[in-house]
Amino acid sequence: MRIGVDLGGTKIEAALLDEAGTVRFRRRIEAPQQDYAATVAAVAGLVKRACSEAGGDASVGIGIPGTISPATGLVKNANSTWLNGQPLDRDLGLALGRPVRIANDANCFALSEAVDGAAAGAHAVFGVILGTGVGGGLVIGGRVLAGANAIAGEWGHNPLPWPTPAELPGPACWCGRRGCIETWSSGPALARTHMESTGQYLTASEIAERAAAGNAEAGESMARYEERLARALAHTINIFDPDIIVLGGGLSNITRLYENLPRLWEQWVFSDQVATRIVPPLHGDSSGVRGAAWLWREEGGP
Repeated sequence: MRIGVDLGGTKIEAALLDEAGTVRFRRRIEAPQQDYAATVAAVAGLVKRACSEAGGDASVGIGIPGTISPATGLVKNANSTWLNGQPLDRDLGLALGRPVRIANDANCFALSEAVDGAAAGAHAVFGVILGTGVGGGLVIGGRVLAGANAIAGEWGHNPLPWPTPAELPGPACWCGRRGCIETWSSGPALARTHMESTGQYLTASEIAERAAAGNAEAGESMARYEERLARALAHTINIFDPDIIVLGGGLSNITRLYENLPRLWEQWVFSDQVATRIVPPLHGDSSGVRGAAWLWREEGGP
């Protein structure tokens, strides 16, 4: 049995999976805010409840909105900033009396979809998160590629490739730079650019809905968004050359992306043809917690 925990900024979810990947227990609670000790206690409490449901021992994997630095052993790059600089894996291990494995939430998403999701059977998988932020995870041969600095797949904090003069220097990003892919390809970015062109604020999903209904302004905003996203994904294809890209996050529900992006990215990919497929997730919002549970599968753990 495997326990996976998805530690998000607003909620914490735990699930218990059997060997076949069937969910035997699931519970979700609100995440404590700005309180590291309370966060550790909340995660430990959920895991203990899942363990009792397992009726025995179970491995524990946790997905977080950041990563553990190989240099310091402390959390870095988490937008839940109270986690940064903390030895989360060690503290949770002490609280639970057992080892835990921690990975970036986008890596967990990619692993879930690669193991038994939309990318099952593919060798090289790029899992993309398009939501409030933009993240990504790389899986090769069923194993997460974390990288020497534990930042593999963090494409959202690279600059938008092939920018036009009007796109420079780009919007300010929370990371301290300007023009990051996240500032152009997230849900808030789509809402921002639509408001800049129309003077009307709509959420990303509302823009997509209006575009699907034939609204011209929304259609133009979606077209601009897709062209920029296609450039960003083409840049990643040129570097990683995945067999398949799986979209996650709220914007993965926009069906037109799966038809339009492959047509658009062809002019930017350094190849005579592009075999990379792009698909929606099979497990949706459950991929994070499922991927966390599968972390022990990677190295032959229990």
